Amino acid sequence: MKYLYNSSGLAVKFAVVTTLLLMIFTTISSAQTWSRSTQTFDQKWSGGRPDGHAPIGVMGDHTHNTGEFMLSYRFMLMDMGGNRIGTNRVSNQRVLEDFMVTPTDMQTQMHMFGLMFAPTSYITFMGMVPYVKKEMNHLTRMGTRFKTEAEGLGDIKFTGLIKIFDNYSQRVHINAGMSFPTGSIDKKDATPAGPNQQLPYPMQLGSGTFDLLPGITYLGQYKTLSWGSQVSGVIRLGDNDRDYSLGDQFDATAWGAWDWFNWVSTSYRLDWSSWGNIDGEDPALNPAVVPTADPNLRGGDRLDMLFGLNFYVPEGPSFIKGQRIAVEFGFPVFQDLDGPQLESDWVLWLGWQYAWKF
Repeated sequence: MKYLYNSSGLAVKFAVVTTLLLMIFTTISSAQTWSRSTQTFDQKWSGGRPDGHAPIGVMGDHTHNTGEFMLSYRFMLMDMGGNRIGTNRVSNQRVLEDFMVTPTDMQTQMHMFGLMFAPTSYITFMGMVPYVKKEMNHLTRMGTRFKTEAEGLGDIKFTGLIKIFDNYSQRVHINAGMSFPTGSIDKKDATPAGPNQQLPYPMQLGSGTFDLLPGITYLGQYKTLSWGSQVSGVIRLGDNDRDYSLGDQFDATAWGAWDWFNWVSTSYRLDWSSWGNIDGEDPALNPAVVPTADPNLRGGDRLDMLFGLNFYVPEGPSFIKGQRIAVEFGFPVFQDLDGPQLESDWVLWLGWQYAWKF
């Protein structure tokens, strides 16, 4: 028996947009009230400290001053192992009762190259180019094990960060972006079925669609403490060339950080992710063979707990000052998956950032 979860794509889109709008109004209102009533919070927000940026796993977390540039590089490593139906882990044998093949584990690597530029103090533009490598191991009913691999350019993203509130120690900006379908959805590899088989949905490198990337980010600082939150979404626009669209996504994250010595800070973050099932299906895939090929077994919810460490160079020669090195490691504390579906085990982020002004 298969466990299915069918959510309306329109309902997910509506929930994402509605939540973002509510977050905008409530965040601005609370920030304005706090700034007017709490005179002790008169320290001006500053990015020139180790916790001046969010943990490295958060994208589009900060804006820049007029004329500033920032280069960044992030490396992400995610490990997934074992299958889950709902909140319960299930064995490979349980999955093989319904499917001819089961995935056993998966590893994803991503190299993300970024560039930010602020033409004004209220608008910062950001572009991100990912390079992705995926590996997935499988087991068949006959006991055969095999691995599939995919590697290449992912979906390129462009985002505008529009600052709408900046007063004392708090800031709010809107994230308005779009993802472009530069990542392949036609990746193939050898399987027991043949030498050049279309790979299932999780092994493809992109969505194949233009996607809206709405969001809103709130930042605050007080003495050696900083905090922030971000709500963001991914809204798919139509079907891709293989007659499907990935599920919409919703993400809410919040963090706190402590500046220890003006050059190092530590952070703690919670991240809630929710994503829908696939609308449509790839005609080259048979959902009866392996659960990763079933479009109704792709959705889920997950809560991650992450711990970070940021290093910052506040003083020194111009080619050193302002450089950052960061690391963040996390693992899920809750997962509810439309399965059988591979569950996440842990994620590691490493990053480098360098800002300058002409």
